[in-house]
Amino acid sequence: MQLTRRGILMAPLAAPAVTTEDMPLVPFGRYSVSRLIVGGNPVSGNSHVSAALSAEMRDYFTAANVKKLLRDCEKAGINTWQSRGDRHILRLLNEYRLEGGAIQWIGQTASELADIPRNIREMAAAGAIGIYHHGSKTDALWADGRIGQVREMLKVMRQTGVQVGLGTHIPEVVDHVESEGWDLDFYMTAVYNLARPPELFRDEDREKMLARVRRTSKPCLIFKVYAASRQCDSPARMRAALGLVFRYAKPTDCVVIGMFPKHREQVRENCWLVREALGVG
Repeated sequence: MQLTRRGILMAPLAAPAVTTEDMPLVPFGRYSVSRLIVGGNPVSGNSHVSAALSAEMRDYFTAANVKKLLRDCEKAGINTWQSRGDRHILRLLNEYRLEGGAIQWIGQTASELADIPRNIREMAAAGAIGIYHHGSKTDALWADGRIGQVREMLKVMRQTGVQVGLGTHIPEVVDHVESEGWDLDFYMTAVYNLARPPELFRDEDREKMLARVRRTSKPCLIFKVYAASRQCDSPARMRAALGLVFRYAKPTDCVVIGMFPKHREQVRENCWLVREALGVG
């Protein structure tokens, strides 16, 4: 058993070895992406749990450990990384590729930057296969009645030739975008509505967003499936969380899971669980 920073005791899963042939792939424009995509929040020190855990993630994810995570993912059949498109990530990605890494990258707009169109063009120049508008920024503009600004940023993405995406934590945003027929290729959909304080992680949110995932014809990258580790206190809860997602997910949808392998071997563990949920384990 291992004690996490949140005080949860959990036994590591006895995950078998996996190879690059084991993870199913789905189309993503002219590319193929793995049904399991590694997320970038832990690398950026965003735990969505506590300041202490976020600091521990920042301390752990040196450049060497980020590159090790990406290498381990590629070996296990995860061929795509989703992360922020800030200067820190762009440098890490460039360094990884200079050393022979080949993982594909889907970038999130870095909403703290003043010039988002420039940020989009920089991500495209860095080889992003897809770019999506930061979900929390989308949600803030929705709440402020300025969701049209997001549509303008999607037009900039389209001009760069990447797959165009929209991130959100709010199911009604998907309804609105679908009803207006926005020009986009995929959604980045959170199964927990973090735009609604104070209880950010309510299980009843999940099926609301997953219903939208099922209805749209667009591929969806589904994230927060473990509620930022809150569903990770037992293998049974992890299986249940993934099982729910894949009962709704279309054959073209993927899950995005952030990994923090300081205490457990999470890459093989998550590959095994996803394959099991897909019925190919």
